[in-house]
Amino acid sequence: MSDAPTLPTAGREWHLLSRPVGWPKPEDFALVEAEVSAPGEGQVLVRNKYLSVDPYMRGRMSAAKSYVAPFELGKVMQGGAVGEVVASNAEGIAVGDHVLHFFGWREYAVVAAENAVKVDPGAAPLSAYLGVLGMTGLTAYAGLLRTAAFKEGDCVFVSGAAGAVGSQVGQIAKLKGASRVIGSAGSDEKVKLLVEEYGFDAAFNYKNGPVGEQLRAAAPDGIDVYFDNVGGDHLEAAIGSLNRGGRIAVCGMISVYNNTEPAPGPKNLARLIQTRGRIEGFLVGDHYDLQPQFVQEVGPWVRSGELKYRETVVEGVENTLEAFLGVLRGDNTGKMIVKL
Repeated sequence: MSDAPTLPTAGREWHLLSRPVGWPKPEDFALVEAEVSAPGEGQVLVRNKYLSVDPYMRGRMSAAKSYVAPFELGKVMQGGAVGEVVASNAEGIAVGDHVLHFFGWREYAVVAAENAVKVDPGAAPLSAYLGVLGMTGLTAYAGLLRTAAFKEGDCVFVSGAAGAVGSQVGQIAKLKGASRVIGSAGSDEKVKLLVEEYGFDAAFNYKNGPVGEQLRAAAPDGIDVYFDNVGGDHLEAAIGSLNRGGRIAVCGMISVYNNTEPAPGPKNLARLIQTRGRIEGFLVGDHYDLQPQFVQEVGPWVRSGELKYRETVVEGVENTLEAFLGVLRGDNTGKMIVKL
């Protein structure tokens, strides 16, 4: 047990003031200065070094019932963060340790020890624990291998493929013996990145023409697995190209998150009868039992450089909201990170 010699008395944090309708607006949020308290029994005080902003956070800004409670109005928001312990009142976690926790959108956080996971900055950069070796990485791993039941020889299509999850899905599929991996992205620059750096066999810019046509050209023999980060026309296109026994893992539908009216569903669902295809949604929280296996298998790929990753880094807690809006716009290549 030990205390840092001087503790901060205040820190900045982001509050949700009103629930966004459609695209979130700056006036829906406020950056406020809040008092920082010393850690109580079994708690640690963490100075956050990196914050995660992710598409799912848009859902938590709504009051609609979902798989996770909405953010409370007038209170600090939450998200993945990694930081340094500056005061400890808990066994097993010392001042100077680095921990991963879920109290982001702020400079300082008091965290119960059971909600803090120690990470090793010597094994990987701290920011990697928010992405390639963190929740987004496990999302890719569990969705591809468990939900989509990937097997060697499958042809895999990934939407949002230049993002943090999608880029990892495609690379894991290649490393585990996919016959072909195809990705879609929103710019020619990202398409080039997918093929030249991440090793995708083919990729296309969904803004350059109908997704269904571009997918058929890239996968003339059809696809066995579709990892869906986008929904909408991408999901319809994937159903249209699905081979017999094909599997679709629905991770996210970023194309509809800011819609104020329900988006129309795919018009070709009847094709699932012909293909005996399967669509299944999943949440990473249901698959944390895979975490040890995930780190054991993916960690060496990251260290050896076999699995490549990109981060888009925005500096300053004051720019956290802009970084989040950038994710919704697709500004990021790889994981969007806020560095404090």
